[in-house]
Amino acid sequence: MAESEAAELSCRRRRRSSPAAFTSLPDDEGMLREILLRLPPQPSSLPRASAVCKRWRRLVTDPKFIARFRAHHRKRPLLGVFQHGDQDMVFTPILDPPDRIPPRRFNLRICDGRGYLGAQLLGCRHGRVLAIDQVRAEVVLFDPITGEQRRLPVPLPPGFQIRTVRYLNGAVVCAAGDQGHVHGSCRSSPFKVVLVFMDSPDGRPRASVYSSETGMWGDLISAEAPSPVSCGGSASILIGNVLYWPLSFMMDDILEFDLDRQRLDVIKGPPGMDATQRHQIIQAEDGALGVALFTGINIQMFQRKVNCQGVATWLLWKIVHSHHSLGILPNIKRKRGWLGKFLGYDEYTNAMFLFAVDSVYMVQLKSLHSKKLYETSYSNAKPCHAFSSFYTPGTAITGDGAEMLHDS
Repeated sequence: MAESEAAELSCRRRRRSSPAAFTSLPDDEGMLREILLRLPPQPSSLPRASAVCKRWRRLVTDPKFIARFRAHHRKRPLLGVFQHGDQDMVFTPILDPPDRIPPRRFNLRICDGRGYLGAQLLGCRHGRVLAIDQVRAEVVLFDPITGEQRRLPVPLPPGFQIRTVRYLNGAVVCAAGDQGHVHGSCRSSPFKVVLVFMDSPDGRPRASVYSSETGMWGDLISAEAPSPVSCGGSASILIGNVLYWPLSFMMDDILEFDLDRQRLDVIKGPPGMDATQRHQIIQAEDGALGVALFTGINIQMFQRKVNCQGVATWLLWKIVHSHHSLGILPNIKRKRGWLGKFLGYDEYTNAMFLFAVDSVYMVQLKSLHSKKLYETSYSNAKPCHAFSSFYTPGTAITGDGAEMLHDS
């Protein structure tokens, strides 16, 4: 080796080993935080990391680290669905082990002194579950992660009684806004509750909005068009800052509530949207309002277009053949007495829940990937209220990871 080459090699070695070369790197603990921050946002990730050693456990259970972890990933996982049971609100997990959360951990129960469940499940959104206690005339907000409950008195319109209001629905939304905020960790953030009343003397739907920032219900808001039908049992769909409910029982109407304008309207759905539980409000690819119609053989998707004059039309957007694309039907021949129906939709993950033949499936509308959740009968296939949230107990996992324990 030439003398000049040896000198150059020696110089490079000195530069690599000099302390100045490492001044831009974080210290060991800082580097470890950055590595742990990039673990997938699945429920088992941080509990498994916490089991490595005391040092890792201290890092991943630090509230500041958990906040950074959520902000880094932002996209919260879909943990499962809530359904109305006989005596409680049953949680059905959809993730596979080790991320599968035990159903008993999230089961919610509202009972009076006699053990009677007088509650109706209205929906899930932004880490909260909304129900109405018809015995006490109260709206109940649950945080399944912490087990906390919050109760609000129902703002009954004049002449209404909670036990005689047959058609009642509602929605909960985070009021923190999207800028810098990660939905799914909204426990300390402001929220709004929207209640809609359908069983009014003049047939016009009415709505009222509760704000956690003011601690008060707003004035009643009436729709211009009468619609003496039900929106009970169908969860709301949030598109942009507008809530939608299908008006059921052989009707093609959709109830629309604009959160920004505080306006309630009844709009027409696409042709064919008159089969009970055979249609589902969805979000179209361009963020527009959409509706899916389930024929059993295929799913027809429509999207609503509004021109510059404000005239709305429904356009056929996509047709998905269930036996080819979804793989959810063994054949396209209808069995005797066979029925199918939509059970719910999650606007955040674009996942649809439907019953076909003898099972409940989850279908990702973008990829058309389907997953069989469980087997059941048509009569026992109940509406699915999707629950998406970060589940980062700072904790431990035992066994195969299915049993997750909160810190004491």
